[in-house]
Amino acid sequence: MTDDPARKEWMGLLAKAKPDALEGLWTRQRAPRFTWLRAPEIGAAMVRGRIGGTGAPFNLGEMTVTRCSLQLDDGTVGHGYVQGRNKPHAERAALIDALMQTGAAEGIEADVLSPLRAQALARGKQRASKAAATKVEFFTLVRGED
Repeated sequence: MTDDPARKEWMGLLAKAKPDALEGLWTRQRAPRFTWLRAPEIGAAMVRGRIGGTGAPFNLGEMTVTRCSLQLDDGTVGHGYVQGRNKPHAERAALIDALMQTGAAEGIEADVLSPLRAQALARGKQRASKAAATKVEFFTLVRGED
């Protein structure tokens, strides 16, 4: 994998996408020929946390992940890492990752990634409005006592 910020963004977007949403967008695409470098496999990854986001790291626990790697016929390599036990989701993510490194990137961006970004933004707004509805304002009254 590279340190390309754009690639990190689209891989994160693919990993967090709802599997059925990605499937619906991907069915419009024609899957290219590829060979497996690592067929989809299910395993566990250690999740680490930090108290307050800045404290010392600690092991929070394990989560199930599915990963795979493939190579297109032109030699481009794609990787897919997704939460859970969904092998087709990981395969789609790897295919899209590989295609985003080819001349098909513009079409994939328009047909798959842009709608996924819009869906993620809508989910974030919905979550924020739900949280805002539970917001409690605290204030103090001056009681006149010194």
